[in-house]
Amino acid sequence: MKTQIEQNGIVTLTDEAAQKLSDSPMWNDDLRPTTLQEHSWKGLNFATLWIGMCLCIPTYTMASGMISLGMNWWQAIGTIFLGNVIVLIPILLNAHAGTKFGIPYPVFARLWFGAKGAHIPALARAVVAAGWFGINTWIGTTAIDTLLSASFRAWADLPGHTAIVFALFWALNVGVAYKGPQAIKTLGAIAAPTIAVAAIVLFGWAFTRAGGLGPILETPSKFETTGEFLKIFFPALMGVISFWATLALNIPDFCRYAKSQKSQMVAQASSLPITMTIFSFIGIAVTSATVVIFGQAIWDPVQLLAKFPPLVIFLGTVVIVISSLTINVGANIVAPARAIENLHPKRITFGIGVLITGVFAIMMQPWYIMSNFGNYIFGWLGTYGALLGPIDGIAIADYWLVRRRKMVLKELYEPGGRYNYSSGFNKNGVYALICGIAVPILGLMISGLHFIWENALAFGLIISMGIYAYLMKDDKSVLREGEYEKITNIKGPVTEEVVVGKEQPI
Repeated sequence: MKTQIEQNGIVTLTDEAAQKLSDSPMWNDDLRPTTLQEHSWKGLNFATLWIGMCLCIPTYTMASGMISLGMNWWQAIGTIFLGNVIVLIPILLNAHAGTKFGIPYPVFARLWFGAKGAHIPALARAVVAAGWFGINTWIGTTAIDTLLSASFRAWADLPGHTAIVFALFWALNVGVAYKGPQAIKTLGAIAAPTIAVAAIVLFGWAFTRAGGLGPILETPSKFETTGEFLKIFFPALMGVISFWATLALNIPDFCRYAKSQKSQMVAQASSLPITMTIFSFIGIAVTSATVVIFGQAIWDPVQLLAKFPPLVIFLGTVVIVISSLTINVGANIVAPARAIENLHPKRITFGIGVLITGVFAIMMQPWYIMSNFGNYIFGWLGTYGALLGPIDGIAIADYWLVRRRKMVLKELYEPGGRYNYSSGFNKNGVYALICGIAVPILGLMISGLHFIWENALAFGLIISMGIYAYLMKDDKSVLREGEYEKITNIKGPVTEEVVVGKEQPI
């Protein structure tokens, strides 16, 4: 019997199949596959989402560390552009699964780890996202607190003023996320043009006041040989890739609403690397101009904004709030909330998952992670890169190499389905994950192999991808020749009558 419909590259369940699954303990209204009407996100929605997330303080200051280590401006910008083009590859590969089958990340993980085993990659991504949620909430808090102190002397003298800002900003983030992906879609549409205009105005001010772009853009590279440059280049490149490695995993959470593969792919491919590169250049150019204007290089946009009149500080604070809110809600709350919801779909809602994520983020003490650069780069980024790289490799290998983009959608929600494997765990996925993590850890322990740990994300991804693809050869969960066609009603292009109508809530 046919249980799913493929139309224009989008697979949905038949009404009969969806009705039978509604009582399954693995099914709820947030985790179920999207309907055809719910595939309503256009390319513009994905572009504004990425632009809103990319235009943030970490992007603005991204090139500063590279320049301080000896790169000139175009070497730093080139590294940022290349890193974002590379991370775009796993983003688009995993986005395809979300778009075609309309499933969120925890359900996608059931495919390669099993019904119970899916909690391993889902919660691994959740811990990282919750940590980033705390970090970005703290970055936004310190920015707002600094600007309030610069505008009002009484605020700086108020006991616990930083804690007050943190509590209010945390509540704002949780409150917006609680409303779900539809609120994130709206937030991106507001944030993208607002922050973009602010960035252009800031660049215009700096260029006009400095009478040019300043000395930083004229400073040559400090590297005398190619070897010296490469020692800095590869770790810097891996840091850029790691910046969006988290979204490469749970991008199905958003692309499950895409209208088509083409719209989401074109929008993401054009908006992510270009926005990151241009905004990083603006950060360099404005900082270069501050050398002329103020006699020192001011990389931190918050410290720069604090030098302006109160009205400008107020407007800048609003922009920073919108910026921090967009990246936090879009990149750091959806994944852990979905992972927590997946623990018990019949009792835990997405909203409850958001609240638990917010509390867990506080428990991770983001103020300590950000207390010094070493904690941030080596403790946080290095560890999560080693963990997420192998998961990304397994996801890509399963969907593209093992199953070749074909699956039985309804069996992702059946406790006794083919994707339940052995007692809910796909041991092949577990073995591949262990190998993908173990090899980089050896690089950490053995001094001569330290370069493997420094590039843990890439090594883990490649190792786990190869091992998983090998172990899953001829696995009984993989559809055989002709099976997909037996259970799928493949229709022609969507007609205007099909897609036009009342849009369902997300």
